[in-house]
Amino acid sequence: MNLPIFTAFPWAGCVLLVLAALAGPDRALAQRLLEATPADYRQYLTRLQPGDTLRLAPGVYRTGLPLRRLNGSAAAPIVITGPETGDPAVFLGRDGHITISLIDVSHLTLRHLTLDGQGARGHGLVAEGRGRFAHHITLEHLRISGYNAAQGFNGISTKTPAWNWIIRHNHLSETGTGMYLGDSDGGAPFIAGLIEGNRIENTLGYNLQIKHQIGRPELTGLPTDSQETIIRYNTFDKAIGGAEGGNARPNVLLGHWPLAGPGAEDRYRVYGNLFHQNPTERLFQAEGHVIAHHNLFVNHHGEAVSFQPHNHLPREIHFHLNTVVGRGPAVSLRGGDEGYGQQAVGNLIYSERPPFGVDGADNRLAPLAETPDEEFRTLAEPGSILFP
Repeated sequence: MNLPIFTAFPWAGCVLLVLAALAGPDRALAQRLLEATPADYRQYLTRLQPGDTLRLAPGVYRTGLPLRRLNGSAAAPIVITGPETGDPAVFLGRDGHITISLIDVSHLTLRHLTLDGQGARGHGLVAEGRGRFAHHITLEHLRISGYNAAQGFNGISTKTPAWNWIIRHNHLSETGTGMYLGDSDGGAPFIAGLIEGNRIENTLGYNLQIKHQIGRPELTGLPTDSQETIIRYNTFDKAIGGAEGGNARPNVLLGHWPLAGPGAEDRYRVYGNLFHQNPTERLFQAEGHVIAHHNLFVNHHGEAVSFQPHNHLPREIHFHLNTVVGRGPAVSLRGGDEGYGQQAVGNLIYSERPPFGVDGADNRLAPLAETPDEEFRTLAEPGSILFP
């Protein structure tokens, strides 16, 4: 009979842990799995070390998830996860509170958690401005809803310098703003992010806003060379639930990079996304350096895409091989920095009015009435995108 080594020799586990420790601290720590429930989970939060995985049992968690000075490593991140299947680990929102609060954290992964704001006046997940940094953060398979007591309440937000975030395969709905990355004054830059495979819908304000940047602080590890923030394979949907009048917002707004110094040559790369309907505003607005290609924009209510000044000017703009449907102008490009090039080439544009600032000779233009409605009507997921 062949017994597992840990059964036949009970001391074997200790030996393996000693050998792992000799090989390096990250490998030794990477083997620690901690189990917690709604009754005891908070006692683990201050004790997490690089390589730890804290697995939360199904249930209702009523007192939030405050994460302070938790720093994993590239080889051994700290992981906090709920169940992958079955009943979820549900964190409830509370008036005046942030459900998941991050302060001075790095190399941290959060996955398979449900955040239910319950309409309370609070935020979902925030990297707080009273911290100095939040970097190498991964958020995946989160479900965030019910943070819509007012437009200023966010599903996911960063208010401190944040870099190398991965935000993927999350579902955000019924929030004031879905993702609000960077602080309103431009002083908390969001750098080198990857935002992919998310569905963001039914927000009062933006599905996603990345704030402009006035400069880069001096922080250990903060990138100083040119970086890209990649936004791909997401659905940004404001078909219902958006604010009106002066509170109306685009589905996505991308602010400019620092005008000089570190970060001045950073850019957004936006591709493979579905931007779907906005009865009160345009779908996509951007400035700074942007490459946007192979996206589908569908807005039967008004404008679809606009590159225009917001806090500064559009700089290097490449808008190509997109399919755009909008009442018009479906695409506009205005107020660009003359020291840089702006071009829109190879796009398929359906509209009642011609594009503004875009050469029709370089794009295929068609009347809005010729839009293949039978193909666009049911689009709701990334991967269903039609390319010219």
